[in-house]
Amino acid sequence: MPGTENARNAGVRNSRPMSRHRTEEREKQPKTEASETDTNRKEGPLSTVAIARSGASRDSASVSKERPDVAETLRIVLSRLDDMKAEDAITIDLRTESSIADYMVVASGRSNRHVGATADQVLQDLRAAGVTGLRVEGMPLCDWVLIDAGDVIVHVFRPEVRAFYNIEKMWSRGLAAARPAS
Repeated sequence: MPGTENARNAGVRNSRPMSRHRTEEREKQPKTEASETDTNRKEGPLSTVAIARSGASRDSASVSKERPDVAETLRIVLSRLDDMKAEDAITIDLRTESSIADYMVVASGRSNRHVGATADQVLQDLRAAGVTGLRVEGMPLCDWVLIDAGDVIVHVFRPEVRAFYNIEKMWSRGLAAARPAS
């Protein structure tokens, strides 16, 4: 029926004529003197240019905090892994090995659900700390979840998958370079 909205297109402006009921409601509203800009103004979402010109400012709560440094990011990751009872967490120092990151953290979860919950909590803590640009891979299956937090890369594995890929051996030069995260 013309002029009615259903759940699928609620809030979407279209070119259909208004219903008689809505037209009558608009006519009942008191008339005010409209300036020239009000009569020429189009309704609908504002563009970013229009928002900037209107002088609207962002809410201070929506502006992110300063990004934490590498040591703070590593501390957040290790703390959450410990809180979530991740097993065999190892931190590998990559500063002299590669330019992709400063640290790599490898940990195990007991099951797919534990791996997913641990990775999710690490992500929440990093976002709360102001880390932006987080990349996540492997969340649907939760066999191996990779979190790229920029300077710190986190791998959370199921024990069988961790044993199969053995990335600690690939990235550390012997056990001296890899240190258990406590």
